[in-house]
Amino acid sequence: MQTFVGILTNGNPGQIGWALPAILLSLLAIWMLRGRGWALIYVALIPFLNWSFGIIPEFQIIEPTGSGLTAQGVSLHPMTMVTGMVFVIRDFVQREMGHRVLIVMSMAIAWSFYYAWPVIALASGIAFAISEGVDWLLFTFTKYRLSTRILLSSALAAPVDTTVFLYGADLAKQMELGMDPGNSLHVWNWVVFVIGKMVGAVIVSAIIRRREDLGKVDPAAA
Repeated sequence: MQTFVGILTNGNPGQIGWALPAILLSLLAIWMLRGRGWALIYVALIPFLNWSFGIIPEFQIIEPTGSGLTAQGVSLHPMTMVTGMVFVIRDFVQREMGHRVLIVMSMAIAWSFYYAWPVIALASGIAFAISEGVDWLLFTFTKYRLSTRILLSSALAAPVDTTVFLYGADLAKQMELGMDPGNSLHVWNWVVFVIGKMVGAVIVSAIIRRREDLGKVDPAAA
């Protein structure tokens, strides 16, 4: 029970008196907005990912060399590919509840300020506001088949989201851990993050396309 309370309160069990009612009210609001399974996953996933980037360490793919393109090394966060799935999940949330997905997105960003470092939460909020806005416009107004919209929206959103988020993560590590500038935002890290985010989108798009070809999913579904 103590572990569960610690998770809900981000390690501050004394705050359970207001945190639990706030969580329950958020769940009720999502339900009243006609959000169901995908919406609940979406709102929980964004704060979790922002929390993870401040707590879970990256692992080095290439050690820092001190010069050239690999001066800072190349690292990968375990949650990178999961982050890429956020764009795909958002598309399913929009199918579930229409344009009200924007309200749910705002709710998820707001909870990030409670569960993550404020600088990371702010960077994430700006990144999502930009990239998800592009994603929402493409998903709402284009006539591409569903599988294509999922892939294109992720391809457009991932580079923007990665740039803004890595800048915030870089700044947060400087402020919280005393690390040097460029600890997160550098060329190879950016490339690895974008590729990692696209992997999930490619897989889901391929699965949806196969279901479209089999007649199990309507390609024109909103």
